[in-house]
Amino acid sequence: MGLREFRGVTVGTGYFSQFHFDAWQRVPGVEIVAACSRHESQARELAKKFGIPKLYADFAAMLDAERPDFVDIITPPESHAEIARLAGSRGIHILCQKPLAPTFDEACAIVADAARAGVRFMVHDNFRFQPWHREIKKLLGKGIIGSPVSIACRTRMGDGWSKAAYLERQPYFREMRRFLIFETGVHFIDVYRYLGGEIARVFARLRRLNGAIAGEDCGIVFFDFANGATGLWDASRYHESAVANPRYTFGEFWIDGTEGSLRLGGAGEIYLRRLGESEIIHSYVHSKKGFAGDCVHTTLSHFIDRLRDGLPFETEGLDYLRTLAVQEAVYASAERGEAITVSR
Repeated sequence: MGLREFRGVTVGTGYFSQFHFDAWQRVPGVEIVAACSRHESQARELAKKFGIPKLYADFAAMLDAERPDFVDIITPPESHAEIARLAGSRGIHILCQKPLAPTFDEACAIVADAARAGVRFMVHDNFRFQPWHREIKKLLGKGIIGSPVSIACRTRMGDGWSKAAYLERQPYFREMRRFLIFETGVHFIDVYRYLGGEIARVFARLRRLNGAIAGEDCGIVFFDFANGATGLWDASRYHESAVANPRYTFGEFWIDGTEGSLRLGGAGEIYLRRLGESEIIHSYVHSKKGFAGDCVHTTLSHFIDRLRDGLPFETEGLDYLRTLAVQEAVYASAERGEAITVSR
């Protein structure tokens, strides 16, 4: 007996959509039957490349004509509420890119609307689906370094120091009044929750180094986990990394436990060191296909798997609001200059 077939549509044909379209071609039992975009030439180019049979300029018209099982939203955050509302009102399940919405209240409203409509809603935050984070989670689950004591990550993107920063790939980044945490840091907040558990309190210092952009582009964030562990994210999109491709792992991790340590290198390599022993490399499979270890494919596959079996998405809308609550606490801490308890 074959896999159940799902008919999907997408909306948005910007820079990152190429990774979605490529990945959907490789998810068994899924057909993307149409795409919607306001940019005709861009949409036609992608449709030709990825074999998308139909294109629409009107999202509601596409939903009514195609009657899909789900929609994959790949547009900027200010458009998400209306798109999700139109899909939910037609009983169509929703996968929505992050950032989820311009404000926390708007994000809550999107999640609540989907719940009222009775449709499944998952946020596409793909960093926890990167293969090194999946492998580290498995190792932590086996107790290979005992109980986690601290998680630290150093991120240097190096794509934000010039006066023309972000213009070539994602120019709307330049206008974001909230940037480093809202666009990039939210990924890491979700990863820290995935690896370390719920975050109870934060302290943050944020700065803008490139005067050509509107938002912050570097900062340090401290996390206190509910289980007593601590976390540190030291990040800059302004400064450059020594690794060949800083957009592969997006940072180097150190995780200390009561019985040893794990270390993630910038090329995806994982190192294990038990107390009193030499460091060894841990062998596992990771791919340079697609985006950042092919994590978009893993994310989309998870979405379809959970539609099939009815189990919760890892980034279910309601749970993801906890990640956004930490994000809001980070901004509040940076503004007030004090540690902030995360709101529940």
